Amino acid sequence: MALIKCPECGREISDNASNCPGCGYTFTETKFCRHCGEKIAVDSVVCTKCGRQVEDMSSKNPHIIINNSSSASASSTASTSNSNYIRGKRKDKWVALILCIFLGFFGAHKFYEGKTGMGILYLFTMGLFGIGWIIDIISIAMKPNPYYV
Repeated sequence: MALIKCPECGREISDNASNCPGCGYTFTETKFCRHCGEKIAVDSVVCTKCGRQVEDMSSKNPHIIINNSSSASASSTASTSNSNYIRGKRKDKWVALILCIFLGFFGAHKFYEGKTGMGILYLFTMGLFGIGWIIDIISIAMKPNPYYV
């Protein structure tokens, strides 16, 4: 085992090391993440800094499974489910906005979204005393069309 100097910080490290423990300089071939600009190994599929996918999965090892779910029970379904699947019911922004503007005091937009409990609350409190109604007009106007509930 020989010692070499890191070209970045000048610290002596092992010649078998892949990166410098002092400054993090990488001795292997690197590329830049197209999302955050961080230096990553040339064969990386996922950026180690931002966690986003940088390579097409089909071009690399097809047996790599990336599981970003928070629960361990979801790991078995994560590899078989479609990652582009959007959960929730599709709702039209303009229908919800019109319902909110004209019948928001009665919670019509909440009933349209399938939020029955909030709809009843809006019904009995006149749109949460008008404050919730105003906030909902703004938040629905800012949503994409369609949005999912």
